[in-house]
Amino acid sequence: MKAFLLDRYGKNRALRSAEVPTPTLRDDEVLVQVHAAGVNLLDAKIRSGEFKLILPYPLPLVLGHDVAGVVTQVGSRVQGFKPGDEVYARPDDFRIGSFAEYVAVKEASLALKPKALSMEEAASLPLVGLTAWQALIERAKLKKGQKVFIQAGSGGVGTFAIQLAKQVGANVATTTSSANIELVKRLGADVVIDYRNEDFERVLQGYDVVLHSQDTAALHKSLRVLKPGGTLISISGPPDPVFAKGLGAPWFVRLVVRLLSAGVRRKAARLGVNYAFLFMRASGQQLREITRLVDAGAIRPVVDRVFPFESTNEALAYVETGRAKGKVVIKVR
Repeated sequence: MKAFLLDRYGKNRALRSAEVPTPTLRDDEVLVQVHAAGVNLLDAKIRSGEFKLILPYPLPLVLGHDVAGVVTQVGSRVQGFKPGDEVYARPDDFRIGSFAEYVAVKEASLALKPKALSMEEAASLPLVGLTAWQALIERAKLKKGQKVFIQAGSGGVGTFAIQLAKQVGANVATTTSSANIELVKRLGADVVIDYRNEDFERVLQGYDVVLHSQDTAALHKSLRVLKPGGTLISISGPPDPVFAKGLGAPWFVRLVVRLLSAGVRRKAARLGVNYAFLFMRASGQQLREITRLVDAGAIRPVVDRVFPFESTNEALAYVETGRAKGKVVIKVR
């Protein structure tokens, strides 16, 4: 099959187009013929080597964390899917690889594709949808009437998280550029801050939850917009000891992680707020909840651009510019 391979870690390093064997199917896995693959900043960060310590992938590696496609084969223990099913997923860590014609996905991480969506639209949802779900619903337990600050509202996670928070009944604040103010308002944002002209810390106060995805300066300011007992969930770091323990990381990695997050955890404790790092995980069950919302018309995908498969490197470069509104997708078939 055709695939795009990472041969060596390095920032802006091009992926190599190559013919590789079709993935070997395990008993609990489904082989998916890839029709479309979402492109995420996580792919670029893995390519640059930022996650070598916690995700030590052997090279060469096929990148790609989002897939929509058709089941062609099932493992001997798979009961919920059959050849011909249209599905979507975020493949598990160490089984990623949707920048290819086929990818093997655990049955537990797979869900039927929302009926109303194209393959490209469906491929845009798994990683950002699961990130928002695990941050707001699972970890923060966001409730009706609470106030949530979602950074970068016009990005992939932001466009989904705003819609999800509004479904819960929360009051949503977000940041974006002036060009995207109308977009985030249409998605449901109640308070919109043009980050180029306003300081969100001067506008926001007393928030229950912050979904943080930006730099360290924004992280420290975000802690101060929370009310006492509020929770900041970061998807951009630094990782915390709870994350390292859950990963089953060796002692030296746990020590490094503890040191990396010591400063922000101390500051959060002084302010009487909570800090947590989230590295989202695959979940077919949560994807089925997302499918229900999409099929009901409660959440809609936001896709900026669709690139042809042969332009995978260009798609990755475009994601790295940070200018995409919503998601970038590769059309494989």
